[in-house]
Amino acid sequence: MNTETFRIFCDVVHYQSFSRGAEVNNVSQSAATQSVHRLEKQLGVKLLERSKRPFVLTPEGKICYEGFREILETYDSVVSRVQAAKTQGGTIRVAAIYSVGLHDMSRCMREFMTEDPKTKIRLEFLHPEKVYQAVLNSEADVGVVSYPTASAELNVIPLRSEEMVVVTPYDHPLAKERSIPIEQLEGLDYVAFDAGLPIRRETDRYMRQHNVRVNVVTEFDNIQTIKQAIEVGMGVAILPAPSVLDDIAAQRLAAVPLSTPKITRPLGVIYRRRKIFSSATTRFIEMLGGALVKSNALGSDVSDDVVLDEKDGAFKIEPRA
Repeated sequence: MNTETFRIFCDVVHYQSFSRGAEVNNVSQSAATQSVHRLEKQLGVKLLERSKRPFVLTPEGKICYEGFREILETYDSVVSRVQAAKTQGGTIRVAAIYSVGLHDMSRCMREFMTEDPKTKIRLEFLHPEKVYQAVLNSEADVGVVSYPTASAELNVIPLRSEEMVVVTPYDHPLAKERSIPIEQLEGLDYVAFDAGLPIRRETDRYMRQHNVRVNVVTEFDNIQTIKQAIEVGMGVAILPAPSVLDDIAAQRLAAVPLSTPKITRPLGVIYRRRKIFSSATTRFIEMLGGALVKSNALGSDVSDDVVLDEKDGAFKIEPRA
């Protein structure tokens, strides 16, 4: 048994296909099939139930799959650290939800690569469930998600908590308010996140707690599309304040703080337990946390022409000094 055999077996299981598992390992399908057969012979157990389509793992196969994945992850991490120590380079694979924002992530990546130009960062924006899958399947080293959830396989590093605000068209009557109670949204047309998303569950729970009912006119799975719907007058929404700073500065949208009790959205990094980070990955996570905390403060990361001041609970646009 060796790491190549473990990798072929894990890829065959992951893709539920001998041909696909063989392809990603640059071997023939016959070689992949023989590799799994040899593994079963050495262990003296059947790992795959081939009579079903697609095949399924036997109880022994599940134990092997989980164990071999951990071995491969540790092995790959050690190899990565050795190579990084030798060449001061490597690649950090990051999966993030759309609403973290390309601007925040891009700024952090630029700063990091300025300090460490030999290390590359591969960033992919995904649906929340896909971020978790990418990390669990070792397709990403870390994931950036909202309402991060630890599990038997995942650890969480908290990054920041974002205040949620009521976002309206720029000329909406509520835009003139310094702050409003959630009850003021009663009966209004509302642009919601897709049902099932963590942020939708939390905002729905918040409104239920205050006996507020809104008229959901449409649903989307990302903040950018929600903001576009608000801008054309389809309704209002509750969104993280940092996500609308540029829109406020450009006078496309307005944001009104909710009076106490407020609602926040936590952001965090998820990664597989027993994951061995390279020093570059550790530095990137530290830098990402610092960058997101900075951009969480209103006025800290908007255009060069304006600042956003939150005095007395109101978002106000003023010229930069």
